[in-house]
Amino acid sequence: MLHSKTRWIVRQSDENKVQNLVNELKISSVLAKLLINRGLDTVQSARYFLFDQEQAFHDPFLLKDMDIAVNRIKKAIENQEPILIFGDYDADGVTSTTVMMNALQEMGADVQFYIPNRFTEGYGPNIPAFEYASDIGIGLVITVDTGIAAVNEAAAAKKLGLDLIITDHHEPGPIIPDCHAVIHPKLPDSEYPFKDLAGVGVAFKLAHALIGHVPEHLLEFAAIGTVADLVPLKGENRLIVKRGLKKLQNTNNFGIKALLKLANVEKAAIDEETIGFIIAPRLNAVGRLDSADPAVELLMATDEFDAEALSEEIDGMNKERKSIVSKIAEEAINEVEERFPVEDNPVIVVGKEGWNPGVIGIVASRLVEKYYRPAIVLSFDSVKGEAKGSARSITGFDLFKNLSESRDILPHFGGHPMAAGMTLKLSDVDELRARLKRQAEELLTEEDFIPVTMLDDELDVKQAELATIQEMQKLAPYGVENPKPKVLIKNANVSMLRKIGADQSHLKVTIEQDGSALDGIGFGFGVLYDEISPDAKVSVIGELSVNEWNNVRKPQIFLQDLAISEWQLFDVRGAKHLEKLNSTIETDNIVWIVFNEENIAKLPSHTSTFTLITDQDSAINLDINHKHIILADLPPAKERLVSLFAGKNPARIYVHFFKEESAYFSMMPNRDHFKWYYGLIAKRGPFRLSERSNEIAKFKGWSLDSIDFMTKVFFELDFVKIENGMISLKQSMSKRDLSDSQTYQMRQKQTALENDLLYATSGQLKAWFDEVLQTSVQIEEAMEEEWT
Repeated sequence: MLHSKTRWIVRQSDENKVQNLVNELKISSVLAKLLINRGLDTVQSARYFLFDQEQAFHDPFLLKDMDIAVNRIKKAIENQEPILIFGDYDADGVTSTTVMMNALQEMGADVQFYIPNRFTEGYGPNIPAFEYASDIGIGLVITVDTGIAAVNEAAAAKKLGLDLIITDHHEPGPIIPDCHAVIHPKLPDSEYPFKDLAGVGVAFKLAHALIGHVPEHLLEFAAIGTVADLVPLKGENRLIVKRGLKKLQNTNNFGIKALLKLANVEKAAIDEETIGFIIAPRLNAVGRLDSADPAVELLMATDEFDAEALSEEIDGMNKERKSIVSKIAEEAINEVEERFPVEDNPVIVVGKEGWNPGVIGIVASRLVEKYYRPAIVLSFDSVKGEAKGSARSITGFDLFKNLSESRDILPHFGGHPMAAGMTLKLSDVDELRARLKRQAEELLTEEDFIPVTMLDDELDVKQAELATIQEMQKLAPYGVENPKPKVLIKNANVSMLRKIGADQSHLKVTIEQDGSALDGIGFGFGVLYDEISPDAKVSVIGELSVNEWNNVRKPQIFLQDLAISEWQLFDVRGAKHLEKLNSTIETDNIVWIVFNEENIAKLPSHTSTFTLITDQDSAINLDINHKHIILADLPPAKERLVSLFAGKNPARIYVHFFKEESAYFSMMPNRDHFKWYYGLIAKRGPFRLSERSNEIAKFKGWSLDSIDFMTKVFFELDFVKIENGMISLKQSMSKRDLSDSQTYQMRQKQTALENDLLYATSGQLKAWFDEVLQTSVQIEEAMEEEWT
């Protein structure tokens, strides 16, 4: 048995809907289920999702205030009025700023950008920045990816004589800022058909409205910001990313090309993962450590050498960011373990002086990943008496909704159901922790704290073929609400298992079902190598992909979790060193079993406790359910094992079966051997055994043990007498069978025992234990009575 890390839930699809999509769209049932799982359960919605030719961008003027914003911006351009683009310091904000700067420069605007410094100004529009804009002659400010919560700042802008246009996508609060125009797809009275645009998506719509047609050349920036901000990858977002990826694969942007060159990525290989794991982290790193300006400058670079210099600077900052994150994450985990244990805190709230506020969001994600609790990580500033924080959540706990109930202590706050940012007084941190704890205790059940993996389908190995995987690719690009399909394969045989990687931390496996095989890779799964027996039936979940090597294409699965539902047999017979068992098994769950007291001293000295099983009752009454049982030595009889295991449910059985001397490889004399030896004693006796045994052994090719054994049998049957070391036949004796000798019986029984347990194959042992585990105690007791 091997428990999975998460709860696996396979989505169930309406079979009638599946068959309808299969018939109408001529697709497989696997792809049909994947579409239905994403809410695309009609022929029209599924066709729209799959096929490009029927997709088009929505009219940007469906967004409220778009006409007002466009008229004001065009007026500023016509009058050469200076315009300020006020952005945000993450990848969405950086790309939003880039989109607006490019669009307005193309239209001949006098435009510049301003991104607040995370450390000195904090998140979002601020009054000093607006005062600076007024001082330098700015008349029009356009925010991108920020501003919907800037109620006070909008009022200040109006007093300063600034016309403020807000474009944003974050959750609107109860009060909308009073300004010239607010372009936001989620406004309460918005009729825009798609609500989930990223900040860069809203900026792209404004550019579309200004230019008069879809600005295809800006799609590459829009795709980067959309993927980076983790908005749902459906509807217009999917269209932006799908078309944007094609632009990126042929990009001429100096900055993007420089980043890809540093990461050794070919343009043709760019996909959504390139954005998520290579481009976006580097763009984000700049604003996390300092001013985000270099990130915008990189994307707007018009010189190849400038772009390469900026990309190297940004790459260095990303490496520094990784180091800082690791250090803070370690300290945050210590805070949780030592001061705020998860047993008492359903929502983690930790903070410390000096933690870099630019990376605490990443640290919060690490805490959620480790503890599966909503987490808020705060950077304390004792001089200002405030804390800046980032929050990440789990399914079932809406951060925005729950934090909204504490607006009285959160003067600056915004975000989404799964992520948020905030500023509060240091003196209010404990109060926030207490409030969130009460809310979580009311909303969340014990089951909510067990991570869930939602699976799209259950397949067998034969279905995981190249054609299936290639068809799945029609769902790409993947992202939020359109994740890479995860599948379950149940109860497959393990035909190959080995550790790979320089530090042996990864696992390579081949699983088989009904003659079909599938290779799998589990990164970081090397620790499970010793927990999977060769004959186990393993269930795996993961993402299917195509592995291409030397022009050979094969299906494979990237493992995300695995489990074994049945008990496992681990064959460690003959192993000279049992010490490593304790290091590979959960210590609290091990039960070492010894059947012969004299063997305890011969077993690993590091094992402090053995359970000695010397009789029927102790075997029957020992609780071994769900535990890892190590059978250290060979029992005196198979019935003792039957008593121990009948009707029980161990998780694993490790068989070592230590035995000092084996009867199996000692000759079991047959009746002809006994007949010859009896005749020798009759003809040559009496004779001294100690003198003649070696001669007999040499003459017949027998072992001394065999001669000693036959002697004991004759003695027990009262066939011979031994006086002063001399053996001879008795004058009168009754006729008896060899099996009447207890020594003969014991040798027969011991040989059979060793044959069945010590020298059986692993498969034979597994089958025998399977039968015993299904045997009731009553049957076992009857068997014991028969043997005794």
